[in-house]
Amino acid sequence: MENLVRPVIVIGGAVLLTLAIGWATDRLLRKADERDHDSPLWELLRRGRIPYQLVLCAALLRGSYDQAKVLERHQVGIGRALTLVLIGSAAWLVIRIAAAIVETTYSRYARAHRDPARVRRVRTQVELIMRVVSAIVSVVAIAAMLLTFPAMRAAGASLLASAGIIAAIAGVAAQSTLSNMFAGLQIAFGDMVRIGDTVVVDGEWGTVEEITLTFLTVRTWDERRITMPVSYFTSKPFENWSRGTPQMTGTVFWHLDHSAPIEAMREKLRDLLRECPAWDGRAYGLVVTDSTPNTLQARALVTAKDADDIWTVRVTVREQMIAWLAREHPYALPRVNTSEAVPPPPERVSVPAQHRRSPGRPER
Repeated sequence: MENLVRPVIVIGGAVLLTLAIGWATDRLLRKADERDHDSPLWELLRRGRIPYQLVLCAALLRGSYDQAKVLERHQVGIGRALTLVLIGSAAWLVIRIAAAIVETTYSRYARAHRDPARVRRVRTQVELIMRVVSAIVSVVAIAAMLLTFPAMRAAGASLLASAGIIAAIAGVAAQSTLSNMFAGLQIAFGDMVRIGDTVVVDGEWGTVEEITLTFLTVRTWDERRITMPVSYFTSKPFENWSRGTPQMTGTVFWHLDHSAPIEAMREKLRDLLRECPAWDGRAYGLVVTDSTPNTLQARALVTAKDADDIWTVRVTVREQMIAWLAREHPYALPRVNTSEAVPPPPERVSVPAQHRRSPGRPER
């Protein structure tokens, strides 16, 4: 009976104690979230209850398993397995806690600052910092797991002896990867490009959707994803329309007849912009920029608060101005002038000198 009751008490007690502590901790975090609802920290910490309970259960079982007297032949293996679970769950919990703290800090910063460019910059830095922290914690956890095996500890001396050679080989083999990693850190802390920026790369216009230590993803206007190495943005020129201020100035061109009413078009442009919600009201203008023997070129300047709105303003003005000209001033649209064909003048026949008749000389 003792052999049956002892493991039930040890294992069942560890599980019940884990559930009780987990429930109490969750209740405390929930009350803290209700008192400080503006901070997302407590809700984010509650998401880490699974690794938290795993850490508690693995720690309790690892400390009390010897008293259970179950599977004593495999006691070493079971103890090592519990140690591996404890290390893995502890690393998982550390990553969750770090993510909660970093995300809370970013949320407070985003609420306190209204500049979207600065908020996007901090968001990019936060995500890359979390990736670095996750990578470091994972590497340390894996190393700790490996060191629990005696064979790995014995091989440590030989591994350290050959560390220089291995580092040199790895550096040559991973030269491209390392350059991308350093380029990712340079982008994050050099404020070159941020998540949410509107960029033009290789003739493609889109929005930066994701930045990692090795690659960057751009979502184009037609919802395609372009994945590029981050080293591209540190070695080649690209357009960043969100750098500094997101306000933009756009142009609209028309090819018109020489008789087009330019002054009336200026007034119509003003009316069209006043009715367009995407126009920010900063500036507008319409001038003739070029002329050819058949047409003239008119250019309108319009402004908007960002790249999306400037596109809307341009297409709206272009479409409605053409419709107004076709309805009110059709003569202003480009035309091909045609007329009836005029026959060439008759050719004059030249008469040789010997056949010409003098005015006073009769013909024979």
